Amino acid sequence: MREPFLIAFSTASSEAALPLALENMEQFGVPKHIVAFVIPTGYGFNLDGSTLYLSLASVFVAQAAGVNLSFGQQLLMMLTLMLTSKGVAGVPRAALVILAGTLSTFRLPMEGVAVLLGIDALMDMARTSVNVLGNCLASAVVARWEQ
Repeated sequence: MREPFLIAFSTASSEAALPLALENMEQFGVPKHIVAFVIPTGYGFNLDGSTLYLSLASVFVAQAAGVNLSFGQQLLMMLTLMLTSKGVAGVPRAALVILAGTLSTFRLPMEGVAVLLGIDALMDMARTSVNVLGNCLASAVVARWEQ
């Protein structure tokens, strides 16, 4: 997984790592029919890194602004971000747009987007590589489950 992970990290693009991820998972022993289904599906639905980043960034903005979120609000925010993060994979820096919408919906200060903008390039690289790693791990889990 090192090569697809590094490609995703250095380019901040999941799509750039897709061919090598498919090839490496087949070499790892995951059947081709599982790899061919799970990894591309994961690119649309299994965006672990993006969802984690967005939820932590939203809570960070709330804490920085001194806004206390109840457990119910945090749970609703997480569920909202799980749904809205699905369109992030193919669009660079789209997480900032999702974050801005989330902050607006939960009446958090929009200045939080500007604060996070400075580190977003590095965070985009990290969340993209976590997305690729999660998709490859999912294909290995499904292959093990199917045996």
